[in-house]
Amino acid sequence: MINVKRVDKEHVEGISIVCSEGCLDTYKGIRSEENIIRNNEIFYNHGRIYREITETDGWDGYFVAVDNGIVVGAIGGGMIDDYKSEIFVLYLDPARRGEGIGTQLVRHITDIQIEKGAKEQWVSVQKGNYKGIRFYEARGFVKDSEQPAYSNTADEDYVSLRYVREI
Repeated sequence: MINVKRVDKEHVEGISIVCSEGCLDTYKGIRSEENIIRNNEIFYNHGRIYREITETDGWDGYFVAVDNGIVVGAIGGGMIDDYKSEIFVLYLDPARRGEGIGTQLVRHITDIQIEKGAKEQWVSVQKGNYKGIRFYEARGFVKDSEQPAYSNTADEDYVSLRYVREI
């Protein structure tokens, strides 16, 4: 049975694994291997995850989906202004896609963001990430704009699609 909850120190390794493997699976063929590995090292290392466990200004902390003690999904987001929130990260164990775990995680963080006053929820999806695009569109998100991807280096031109929905 899946249990969605706020992360604890014991989940750091699981978040690192789920996010790194999810990222590799999601971006394979969309981004260079070098880009994927670099981003995994920057964003999903144990030190950074450990520092981001707790809630801070603009960051709700991480939440995990746990099945029999194993992290099978992770989500994080925060408020980007008084009435707007964002999902910054959502990854699942690639072998567990299609089980409703991502939907449970999105519902959980959405409830928290609504409690904080959010009326809109935003997310960025890599252009070409059709799994992610279909997932968010099925939950009422609509494309608003395009922008350079957050993690681009000077020689990269990856594009993020900005999606929004009312909550």
